[in-house]
Amino acid sequence: MSRTVTVWVVDDDEAIRFVLERALGRAGYQTKSFTNVSDVRAALQNSHPAVIITDIRLPDDDGLRILEVMQDLEIDVPVIAMTAYSDLDQAVSAFQSGVFDYLSKPFDLDKVLAVVARASAIPVAAAVNDEASEDTDGPSQIIGESAAMQEVFRTIGRLSRSSISVLLTGETGSGKEIVARALHQHSPRANGPFIAINTAAIPIELLESELFGHEKGSFTGAHARRVGRFEEAAGGTLFLDEIGDMPLPLQTRLLRVLAEGDYYRVGGRDLLRTDVRVLTATHQDLQKKIAEGSFREDLFHRLNVISIELPPLRERIEDIPLLARFFLQQAAQEMDLEVKQLLPDTIKCLQQKRWPGNVRQLQNVCQQLCVMAPGEQIFPEDLPASLRENDFGGSNGEPWSEALQSWTRKALFRGQTDVMLEARSTLEKVILDCALDFTDGKRVEAARLLGLGRNTLTRKLKEFEQGS
Repeated sequence: MSRTVTVWVVDDDEAIRFVLERALGRAGYQTKSFTNVSDVRAALQNSHPAVIITDIRLPDDDGLRILEVMQDLEIDVPVIAMTAYSDLDQAVSAFQSGVFDYLSKPFDLDKVLAVVARASAIPVAAAVNDEASEDTDGPSQIIGESAAMQEVFRTIGRLSRSSISVLLTGETGSGKEIVARALHQHSPRANGPFIAINTAAIPIELLESELFGHEKGSFTGAHARRVGRFEEAAGGTLFLDEIGDMPLPLQTRLLRVLAEGDYYRVGGRDLLRTDVRVLTATHQDLQKKIAEGSFREDLFHRLNVISIELPPLRERIEDIPLLARFFLQQAAQEMDLEVKQLLPDTIKCLQQKRWPGNVRQLQNVCQQLCVMAPGEQIFPEDLPASLRENDFGGSNGEPWSEALQSWTRKALFRGQTDVMLEARSTLEKVILDCALDFTDGKRVEAARLLGLGRNTLTRKLKEFEQGS
């Protein structure tokens, strides 16, 4: 490091301060630590660092108050916020306040050092954006403590002062529309309408009129002028779900609207200007569809300015208890029933499911449990029978790699410590048994098919016999 870069660490946790000071010191930074906002305010009167890393929850004030202090003193210093209590609203609030980046605890030190390096290399204004709009629809219902969801929160926060196009990808039921609504709520267009349309659910012959509207008499059945979704969403956000199913002729028209900012109603002569932010979503591989010729590459690049990939529920199993409790409480309120509690064994059972329907499926299960579970506490046997087919390592038609992944998850949940050894032994035994069955017990032929020597196959069979 050619120059001495000073980093201030603000946290009331001595252990956190020690770890950060040591890591930053080894990386060549000079550090100074504080435990509260008041001390930072006093120190800024005389000097300022290259970067400030601050916890959000401090004993005397909100750590983000440091940004206001710097604004009053007309100091521009990148601020990296940290918190152990991360949710979407807090992440968005941090970015709207002007933080350089946002880290959730426990954090990875390599990531902290990478963020500090970027922050110290790029001057960043820390002024508060007075035009940032409030969340008009109340707290977001995006829930998640997993690393994957924390990254989604950070991305939404970074985009909170922008109206840029975003493409949401992920499996069906993973929550793409909820994230789209959050992007709208935490944006300069939050006071405008949010219009959502599923392009796959509307017949192709009606989709053009649905999007752009039509004039009276423009086609059979057009008895009056109709305003399209682009007009309805004026000043706000238009969310096009399942964009991968949009027919090519409409893709061409949508591309023109995005590129030129104007369009005609079906059968119309008046040129209309657009004033919408377009968000799109798909569960399909658009790159594959481009290669097949069923999706326009130029449209893809227009839509994919920023991409957010939502993880499937099976890859964020640590969020299942939070989500399940939220859905149970929500269902109880909607149906005026008592709130039921999940037993620890039931939670563990839920975490061992494959959830092909993702968060939407979990929500449906919780609604069913709210009505059908006989007692206040929910036992594993109260779970719907349909879930039993979705255990990790379940169906026979499941690819072997997924089954192995599922089995591994269950073994880890049980606290097993010889997972690799048992997996290797089981895998070899299954393959050998299948090969011998296929060759009617002919070892030479089985060894040839498996790419093994006959002696190796014989030795392994003896090992399995001795171990049984």
